[in-house]
Amino acid sequence: MKKSILLVACTLLMAFATQAQTADKPAANPNASEMTFEALEYNFGTIKQGDQVNYEFVFTNAGKEDLIITNATGSCGCTVPQYPKEAIKKGAKGAIKVTFNSAGKMGMQDKTVTITSNAKNSPVILHLKGTVEAPAPVANPAATPGK
Repeated sequence: MKKSILLVACTLLMAFATQAQTADKPAANPNASEMTFEALEYNFGTIKQGDQVNYEFVFTNAGKEDLIITNATGSCGCTVPQYPKEAIKKGAKGAIKVTFNSAGKMGMQDKTVTITSNAKNSPVILHLKGTVEAPAPVANPAATPGK
């Protein structure tokens, strides 16, 4: 008997918890803004350590409401995004400008920028990929033989 009561109580508790989770989520807005990017990834190829890469990720607001970007965060301090602070109207284009500083980096790199907005597809993650090679050795004139 105690097991039956416990089973019923657990079942009711789980059903209530599931209903509470569903009630907390607002219904999806079919008119919400939507960010569609021309590219979600940029491969900068091979660069020398210390070089900077700049790239603009171009997007369009494909939704019916204004797009408001609330934050853009790089995966590390070497990846710095700039984003429009004003609302992007439906059908309008915008750009996320990203600078990657390769100082102190070596080898394959995959840096990300996470874009948070009021879009129905938020967050969006953008990638900058490429290879950082060691800088060219600096000639030391004092070490040149014959001088």
